Amino acid sequence: MRNVFLFIRRNFNFFFFLILQLIALYMLFHFNRFHEAAFMDVASEVTGRINKQYNSIEYYFNLKKTNAGLVEENNRLRNLLRQDFLIPDTSYSTVIDSIKVDSLEQYRRYLYFPAKVINNSVTLQNNYITLSRGTAQGIAKDMAVVSPTGIVGKVVHVSKNMATVMSLLHSKSQVSASLQKSGETGSVEWDGKDPQVITFKNIPKSAQVKKGDTVITSRYSTFPPGQPVGIITDIEEQQSSNFYLLKLKPLTNFFNIQFVYVVKNLQKEEQDALEKITLSEE
Repeated sequence: MRNVFLFIRRNFNFFFFLILQLIALYMLFHFNRFHEAAFMDVASEVTGRINKQYNSIEYYFNLKKTNAGLVEENNRLRNLLRQDFLIPDTSYSTVIDSIKVDSLEQYRRYLYFPAKVINNSVTLQNNYITLSRGTAQGIAKDMAVVSPTGIVGKVVHVSKNMATVMSLLHSKSQVSASLQKSGETGSVEWDGKDPQVITFKNIPKSAQVKKGDTVITSRYSTFPPGQPVGIITDIEEQQSSNFYLLKLKPLTNFFNIQFVYVVKNLQKEEQDALEKITLSEE
């Protein structure tokens, strides 16, 4: 405490000058309208800049919470999509009065589960993605995985709280897809070279194809139909074949995947059982 008093005593004149200067400035800005207006303009600008920087910092630290909220909202909206419901044809007609009676009921076909990506590879020939969801959270083998912008892959292994996904960038990955405009169906594969280029095969040369067209998943795919796959960037006409070899740019950015959606086909077991019985009778 003694040192503080000594410091003030040594610099008394300087502190006294500062106090008088503040008083003078107060009187100048308080009793002079021009100077008061100029001071308020400068103060408002400085305050605005400080608030802007503070808001930027606050927004940065809240990004994690914001992203989590967006994922939950997107998941809720995805589970309300019309194409995720299947409307069976239950119409029938009676012979008595020949009046056709329709009784339609919507059955949910796809259910979406949000999941966080905790590991991902893109530079290997066979790439995998690890998710922080497992059997305890409703995930099972062979479920499709999509991102907000396009398809990602298929679940191949599941533990209690984690799952590994065979990425679209995998040498054994095959996805049934179709041209969004005309509907021709083919197979999407990856040659293990460029992570930003996938191939679309078995599209007949009679199809109307041009660069910039969008390719989506077909109704025969493991994925829900209509999911974005990629954009056509190159068209190769194979001389010895009646089919095109199309190059696509994936719509999913595999270099920056943070959140995905695991898709459960609620009617898969019924479909598989029926098809198994059909094949066993041949």
